[in-house]
Amino acid sequence: MADAHRSQQRAEARLDVAVSVLSLLADRTRLALLERLGRGEADVTTLTEATGAARPSVSQHLAKLRLAGLVATRKDGRRVVYSLRHGHLRRLVDEALNVADHQIGHLPPHD
Repeated sequence: MADAHRSQQRAEARLDVAVSVLSLLADRTRLALLERLGRGEADVTTLTEATGAARPSVSQHLAKLRLAGLVATRKDGRRVVYSLRHGHLRRLVDEALNVADHQIGHLPPHD
């Protein structure tokens, strides 16, 4: 009985974390940041240019993503360089954008 309870708790925690990750992706600027970071690490200046968002906005969104554990940072001299924490996130963003491509282009569904 205890094992079943622990399994249920883990399943619920897993869903809660997934909802949290997806809610962070449900912002245009954050999604654009993650899409760009999926192509390789970048600093705030590069990310600001890639997203077209204001630098303070980019910094605030990066802070949220970092606190959520989705992006990592490293120092390169005075610059802070950002990267995705794992490939799962890159693939998740890619798939979300693939769904958008299908809806925009009225492409047929497939697996």
